[in-house]
Amino acid sequence: MNTIVNGLQWGDEGKGKIVDYLTEDADLVVRGQGGNNAGHTVIVGENKYILHLVPSGILWPDKQNVIGNGVVIDPIGLVQEIVTLEEQGVKIAPGNLLISDRAHVVLPYHCDLDAAQEQARGKFAIGTTRRGIGPAYSDKATRNGVRLADLLDPEMARELVSVRLQDANQFLSSHGMPPHDATTVLTAIEDALKRLRPHVTNTIPPLHDAWRSGKSIVFEGAQGTFLDIDFGTYPFVTSSNTTSGGACTGSGLPPVAIDRVVGVCKAYTTRVGEGAHVTENQEFSDYLHGLGREFGATTGRKRRCGWLDCVLLRFACMVNGVTDLAVTNLDGLDELEEIKICRAYDLDGTEQLFPPAQRDAWERAKPIYESHPGWKSDTSGCRTWDDLPENAQAYLNRLSELAGAPIKYVGIGPDREQTILL
Repeated sequence: MNTIVNGLQWGDEGKGKIVDYLTEDADLVVRGQGGNNAGHTVIVGENKYILHLVPSGILWPDKQNVIGNGVVIDPIGLVQEIVTLEEQGVKIAPGNLLISDRAHVVLPYHCDLDAAQEQARGKFAIGTTRRGIGPAYSDKATRNGVRLADLLDPEMARELVSVRLQDANQFLSSHGMPPHDATTVLTAIEDALKRLRPHVTNTIPPLHDAWRSGKSIVFEGAQGTFLDIDFGTYPFVTSSNTTSGGACTGSGLPPVAIDRVVGVCKAYTTRVGEGAHVTENQEFSDYLHGLGREFGATTGRKRRCGWLDCVLLRFACMVNGVTDLAVTNLDGLDELEEIKICRAYDLDGTEQLFPPAQRDAWERAKPIYESHPGWKSDTSGCRTWDDLPENAQAYLNRLSELAGAPIKYVGIGPDREQTILL
């Protein structure tokens, strides 16, 4: 069975844990979009692994992992990640990590462009991680990008980078940043490319061979639905398609290869960076931060926290075609007397069941809440649905009803075994 795992909020939903859980019965794990601005945290026993570009399946021996064509790759960042994982005892070799030769490359000047563009936006800055992801995708869309395949020929690579730098340096200079030189740029990534070259290949044939032979594939989404370049809270979004369709375009496997879509959401709502967050609540944020929860895996920034927003979930389940819900972090609500769910928005006096497209509408939208009684007990030791407190079951059932998709998995802690299968 081939499964897409997608985030249904603004990322940070715990997709890494769900992918890790599903990988036990899978043969391959594929990452199809995003860059190293995403971070998946997986806890195995006493060990904590933070992954940015490497698929979460790397933590399982004998599983094949693929970084697909839709990903933008920072070679230096990827090598640093590989070295860190190897120091933690994770085996990484060409046999268990393949990298698409069609993947575009994040080069050093992309990071400077990212910072300069944020500066130029002024009050409209979107809060990027400044890791060059957006500029790399921009180059891809305007056909000025450099792919891993292009870097196999040094002369071709130098020509391509030189042409792109003509415009890039002009923009950087206008914002007080030093220009880049093609030779210097390529020299900076030379050692990283040598380390990655044995992994770089045409990943389409092995993926199709796996599909045709009946092997099980898990597609690991990065970020979340509302960071999608088309369906998210634009312009406060990432630069790729984070919804389920991105798994196909970012890997080269067709839609007919997909059997199900697992949508992952927290039992509440969080967001990092700027942009809309209708249910954001400072008291609830302080409560979660006080528990040591909700700090970004990539940036370490405090996440903005709020009550569960089912306007978002309802829409996300539709656009992703969610067949199964995975609800994580239920245990984060264990100590609360009262828990709220946003079932709709009040927008200029009209009840709205779906998120607006207009930018300014987000500022006027007000949450319409339902109140649910908490369960005031520790769920982290629950291992079956029947183990959960009655109020927790009622809360999850209402979540499922409002989202329009059945719950299949419930996370009640970070460890592998802290996952309830329905």
